[in-house]
Amino acid sequence: MRQELREICAPVLRKVLDHPFWTGLRNGTLPGAALARFVHQDTGYLLPAYARALARCAADAPDDAGTRLFGQSVVGTLDARDGLRAAYAALAPGLGLPAQDAAEESAAPTVAAHSAFFTSSAAASYHAGVGALLPMVWFNAEVSDHLRDHAVPGSRYLPWITAYHPGESYRFAVEAFSELADRLADHSTPAQRRLITDHFTLGIHHELAFADACATPVARPAERGAR
Repeated sequence: MRQELREICAPVLRKVLDHPFWTGLRNGTLPGAALARFVHQDTGYLLPAYARALARCAADAPDDAGTRLFGQSVVGTLDARDGLRAAYAALAPGLGLPAQDAAEESAAPTVAAHSAFFTSSAAASYHAGVGALLPMVWFNAEVSDHLRDHAVPGSRYLPWITAYHPGESYRFAVEAFSELADRLADHSTPAQRRLITDHFTLGIHHELAFADACATPVARPAERGAR
């Protein structure tokens, strides 16, 4: 299953890594307002919705291994949200970033759609939930590693890139989610496997749309066009 999912996500992951939001973080050109928007949308809306969808999958998991993985991930997700907020608050004055204001901005339409996707997928079925939730953990690992490894020396955002990286142990979470998807697919009908792949495919496009939503102050090159 994971090889099939890797082939599905490869072209979209490339677009995400090359997106002006992430390239602007790497080279230091991203407007501060865009990073503030990212933190607000991610911690205010997307991560809480993801945590609740994880909790639903933990309750629906057919075995203890799945319940444990999703349950632990609920705590990890909420801890990560709090850590991002704290890191931004600590770094904002030195980086010249705007302060966060929870009352300032509601969920962007694409972020609201992404959050609703997590909720509806987890409620639809366990297979749909697994497919929908896997892209975030997978893309987070790839994006944070790429930021760390390709940041331009002297970039103003180097302290944020360091704080944003979840640590080397996060790769164990990616592997655990991938192994769960493999096990689930091995004991699934063709229709259930399609639920996993179809929701995974939708999920990776939501990841790209999230970068678009957060990069609103950044003009996206025309050649990237429709996706």
